[in-house]
Amino acid sequence: MHMTVELPSPDAAFRIGTRGSPLALAQAHETRERLARAFDLPFEAFTIVVIKVTGDQILDKPLREIDGKGLFTREIEEALLADDIDIAVHSTKERDG
Repeated sequence: MHMTVELPSPDAAFRIGTRGSPLALAQAHETRERLARAFDLPFEAFTIVVIKVTGDQILDKPLREIDGKGLFTREIEEALLADDIDIAVHSTKERDG
C-alpha cells in the first residue's frame, strides 16, 4: 500500500506547540528552522502555537508547594491529543515527573 504524505505549506501550516517562556520559544523557533531546512520549505509552513500552562499562571507561591505533576506540560499534551497542535516542544529542564 502506497501512502501519500502532504508536506506543510503556508496555507496549511504544521503547528508547533510550546510554552511562552524565553527558553521554550527559542527551542520552538530552532525546531521550526530545522524542519524548514530539512524539508526545504518556507518558515511560514510552520507556525508556533504558544500555550499557557498552569505553571506559568501560579505566581504567588513556590512551585515546590504545589503538586508538580504536569504544571508545565499538561495543557500542551492536551492540545496535542485534541489535534490543536501537530508536535510539542518541551525543554528537558521543564519536564515534570
